[in-house]
Amino acid sequence: MINAIKILGFALIVAGGLGLLYGGFTYTQETHQAVLGPIELTVQDKQTVNIPIWASIGAIVAGGLLLLVRIK
Repeated sequence: MINAIKILGFALIVAGGLGLLYGGFTYTQETHQAVLGPIELTVQDKQTVNIPIWASIGAIVAGGLLLLVRIK
């Protein structure tokens, strides 16, 4: 039976691997909106979040340690 700690370990390893593979992610945020009669204007800004290599490696190591831990 897989317990919650093992699932967390797998999730950390996958997240760390994705962090190493992609290095970050981008999302779009609507920042300004103006309504001038029948005209609506919105401004969308692209934001980029970089994931440090040390955080990805740390997540992989922590996930591996969680998989090795035996809790009764």
